[in-house]
Amino acid sequence: MHHALLVSDVRLYIFAYVDQIRSTGKRSLSRTSLASLAVTCKAFHEPAMDLLWAEVDRLQPLLGCVTRLHPLIYPRSRMLWDDTWTEGIEPLSADEIHQFLRHSARIRSLSMPSESTDRLFPLLSLITQTCVFPRLESLTIFTTTHLGLFLSDKLRHCSVFDVDVEPPQSPTVHGVASDLEDLSDDGVDLEELSDDGVDEDLFDERILDQLSVLSSRIRSCKQLVTLSCPPLDWAAWKHLSNLPTLMEVGIREVREFGVPLWPLDWHIANFTPFFNLTVLSFTVYNPEYVTTILRHSQFPSLKRFWIMVAAPTATEANQLFRALSHYKQTLEQLTVIMSSYNHDFQNKYLTITHFFCFTQLRLLHLDCIESRIYLDNNLLLEAMSAWPHIEFFKIEDFGGNSSVTFRGLFTALSQCPQLESLRLSIDTMNIDINLHAEPIPNTTLRALDLETSEFHIENAEVLARIIFTWFPCVDQVSKIPDTDSGPWDEVNMRLISLRAGARRIIGGP
Repeated sequence: MHHALLVSDVRLYIFAYVDQIRSTGKRSLSRTSLASLAVTCKAFHEPAMDLLWAEVDRLQPLLGCVTRLHPLIYPRSRMLWDDTWTEGIEPLSADEIHQFLRHSARIRSLSMPSESTDRLFPLLSLITQTCVFPRLESLTIFTTTHLGLFLSDKLRHCSVFDVDVEPPQSPTVHGVASDLEDLSDDGVDLEELSDDGVDEDLFDERILDQLSVLSSRIRSCKQLVTLSCPPLDWAAWKHLSNLPTLMEVGIREVREFGVPLWPLDWHIANFTPFFNLTVLSFTVYNPEYVTTILRHSQFPSLKRFWIMVAAPTATEANQLFRALSHYKQTLEQLTVIMSSYNHDFQNKYLTITHFFCFTQLRLLHLDCIESRIYLDNNLLLEAMSAWPHIEFFKIEDFGGNSSVTFRGLFTALSQCPQLESLRLSIDTMNIDINLHAEPIPNTTLRALDLETSEFHIENAEVLARIIFTWFPCVDQVSKIPDTDSGPWDEVNMRLISLRAGARRIIGGP
């Protein structure tokens, strides 16, 4: 006898299948399926509608539920993101507000782009409800105007990408501050907060006020897991050090001046160790702020460190790396990007020896856009010997003739058996290996980007045979996406021919 399924059992099977469709990225098919289920029977209606409205982009879908606005929002001749239709439209009436709110309680995730949101808010000016989205868990918003409409005691993930800084006489400034404070006042305890909302072109005391409000807001969060924001004052850092939930912090400086944003006054130093924080990232003009944090804090679980610094002097860079070396036993991923020129680096090199102490590294990315990282065969061998677990090694610098040869490269690679991706500059003119010797193929390396100072590689056939023989798992060298030419193009063409010939010999496809 077959087991008779209850309606609830059938519903579970059906929605599990639809959820599987959604997880594969076929969102339109998933939504079509949910819409069909919603009108199939009463038993399917509510769960289907909950899933259909769980994730919403923009406010238009909710406004489209208003009878008066539907033909304005969805005409065939207008793109969905074109909100010019709002000009001259009266705010929603009491009955229309009820239509707008019909499905708002179902929304779990809401994203609103800046180009449209501000034009839509006047339509909502008569809404008096204090909790419009009671089940909202994730919010991405490009303005803090009317932020209070979106606050929910279930809100855990909040990303704010724009703060409108108006002249002092404008009420917007007060509104921004009060809306940010609403996050604290309304019992919202975030797990993820991303605030990129400062106009760096309008740096003055108004932005300092906003950053002070942000710092105050952060000190009210007790469950933060991920934080991304402008630089914080030391009171906020001290609060963060006491959060056992915190795992990731990202800081982006809001201006390009040499004076630190916050005074480096450590009267409240000696933080509690950040026991569970594993990721730190900084985008700053100079590294002084970062160096001070590293010196006065403890990150015993730090595994990933990322920094983009605009113009460090050699002394500042040395101080930064010395402070960072406190975490040499735990750090596994390290990215350092120096994004502009400083006279102190003129005719000088950033030395790679700063990083030899990080013996647990699995990823190292060094990018010096307008300076150089000196590397030769001996230094490369010493580096690879220092990082036995390295899987990704990438060096980008201003160019120039390389001192690394193929012999030096092959010798160094024997020290790092887990390396899968490599990028560095190499000497393509000096072929210092015996082409007739028995090769020792490297079967681990998959991606190989070799920079050269030559505009055209003369000995392309020789280099292609070297790559083909020693790196059998590398398909192409230094292939830049979306480009039709490059110094390695002829080498890559010969590689294709060599692999095709090898397949014919062994009878492969």
